[in-house]
Amino acid sequence: MKTIACLHTAAGNRAVFEAACPPGATLTHTLREDLLKDAEAAGGLTDAIADRTARALEALATPGVDAVLLTCSTVGPGAARAQAAVPVLRVDAALAEEATKGGGTVVVLCAVETTVEPTRAIFAEAASRNGATLDVRLVPGAWAAFRAGDTEGYHRIVAEASDVAHAEGARAVALAQASMTGAVALAKGKKPLASPPVGLAAALAA
Repeated sequence: MKTIACLHTAAGNRAVFEAACPPGATLTHTLREDLLKDAEAAGGLTDAIADRTARALEALATPGVDAVLLTCSTVGPGAARAQAAVPVLRVDAALAEEATKGGGTVVVLCAVETTVEPTRAIFAEAASRNGATLDVRLVPGAWAAFRAGDTEGYHRIVAEASDVAHAEGARAVALAQASMTGAVALAKGKKPLASPPVGLAAALAA
């Protein structure tokens, strides 16, 4: 049994990752909502917030932990600054690899504006390696629904955006944020890819 320490910036992601936890893994959860809220207030990830994220990740690399997983795409670049004795991974890095490995057109849906550029950067790296064409989209109205506590409406809006992207010819649709995972079940056409299952599998393999 391997232990994966998860750092979340949204409280609801604990249940999302527990539901996606693969056999052979046990999860611990740490919530740091301040990191995402401060990034939103600043209009994006700053060096100071990235450094705070790195320190928070390093603090989770305690004895008995086999890997640390950052589940927030907005503060994702902070993972690269963390120095730990165990692998420190971004959940969206595994998603980017999974979504782009088949080439073709990949549409990446983002709910919050602050995650667009970090998401574009990490998906562009994977798309370049795998010969995929990238289309990163912000889903209008999604984050407002999330912040208002309308989780059902949030997932419905994202699912509809996924259906549109597939209808337009996308080979794959990826959901940039773990909080969007509930949209998978609501999509009427081909299912979009969510980060928790692939991210946890990557952490387990690491």
